[in-house]
Amino acid sequence: MDADLTERNLPAGQTSGGSVVDLAGIMKAIPHRYPFLLIDRVVELFPDISAVGIKNVTANEAFFQGHFPGHPVMPGVLIIESMAQTAAVLVVGTLGQEEAGKLVYFMSVEGAKFRRPVGPGDQVRLHVEKQRNRGNVWRFFSVARVDGVAVAEATFTAMIMDQRAA
Repeated sequence: MDADLTERNLPAGQTSGGSVVDLAGIMKAIPHRYPFLLIDRVVELFPDISAVGIKNVTANEAFFQGHFPGHPVMPGVLIIESMAQTAAVLVVGTLGQEEAGKLVYFMSVEGAKFRRPVGPGDQVRLHVEKQRNRGNVWRFFSVARVDGVAVAEATFTAMIMDQRAA
């Protein structure tokens, strides 16, 4: 995959910018709540194209109690979940607020790679790009970076469903 995900498929002539979604906006868009809300902010949202989410990793994260005592490491599956939550905000930003609160179910995760541990004090930037969608099935590619260095990447497919239908 293209290592320069942040500049791919942006509107003509644009290399950064987009909308910002704060924590309150994220909580309006997706149903996740503490302790499983894993993104703090979306700093760039280009509807139907891409989004960049932020996860500030703190020593107070509940998962560090057991993963691993004395050597805290953010579980890779939670990095993938953070990518998916960023993708869900992108979906709502694309489809509109009437889609807010819908559930996003993983259908597949492919090519997941974990390149470096993530720990307390790290700020993870979750670069998510929509590859395609057909109906309520969406496919994304994502790279997670800390200090500009890739720590994880994955391609994943998700189904967007109304909570009542689920």
